[in-house]
Amino acid sequence: MKNLKIIVAVLMIALGALLFFMSTSEKVVKAQKPIVAVTTFALYDIVKHIAADTVEIVNILPFGVDPHSFEPTPQLMAKIEKSALVIYSGAGLEPWVSGFHFKSKAIDMSHFVKLRKLDSNEHELHEHHDSQCVHSTTDPHYWLDFKNMQIATEVITKALIELLPQNKALYEKNEKKYIEMLQRLDSEYKKRLSSCKADTVVVSHNALGYLSRDYGFKVESLTGLSPEAEPSAKDVTRIMNDIKKDGVTTIFFEHFVNDKVIKSIAKDTHINIDVFQPLGNITKDEAAAHLSYEDIMKRNLEKLSKALMCN
Repeated sequence: MKNLKIIVAVLMIALGALLFFMSTSEKVVKAQKPIVAVTTFALYDIVKHIAADTVEIVNILPFGVDPHSFEPTPQLMAKIEKSALVIYSGAGLEPWVSGFHFKSKAIDMSHFVKLRKLDSNEHELHEHHDSQCVHSTTDPHYWLDFKNMQIATEVITKALIELLPQNKALYEKNEKKYIEMLQRLDSEYKKRLSSCKADTVVVSHNALGYLSRDYGFKVESLTGLSPEAEPSAKDVTRIMNDIKKDGVTTIFFEHFVNDKVIKSIAKDTHINIDVFQPLGNITKDEAAAHLSYEDIMKRNLEKLSKALMCN
């Protein structure tokens, strides 16, 4: 009996040591995951789907914060410095990047995608509202172009393989799935927006330039590319005239924009008001619901299809 107690005690000690070792090993493995820091939600979504749980993703831009006016804290900048890979949107969307020296590899995604140049009217409107903006000749919302998202996916996959070559097969498998998803979205947009009674949507600020170009509708914007810009009385009059002239049914605004003027315009013109998500960032509620780029772009399609009265 005494020997049995000794054996049980030894086994319990051994089991405890094994569990402690496994727990410690898991923490070490987790701590050894390289940090990949990203800015916009679209880039975050790509990394999340390609890398899965093989890296620690640092979302530089906290959910629920407007990307146009965000400034990282010194603590966050210190964490960015520790990252093995930094991926930022570029095209002037993160002015804080200027002058910052990355210690590890940093990718400016705007150098790889195809940026849309503003036409003369867009450029004039944008300069009027934001003369300090560094992306005054290009539209930085390139992640709303599915072909650009495919390019970004390929660039990110290549960078992840360079970082963790042992995961090459996993990353390429996930890359294939993600690109197929983007191609399905493109097909759905083409199908749903191919035959519509209306051809114009009105927005608080013009984040829909790539979508309107790719799927054949027009956008009238209260302000230019900057959502924080203040519209003038002349802007309000112009938009109200456009609404009447083009038979607009819906005016879109964003979560991070003051909707007071938009609601007033909608009330005075008797049209609907709705939120369009341009995906520079997502809200805390959207993050809590674990919504993906695909989920939100499908929601955007439903809203666009309804606003344009598509078949």
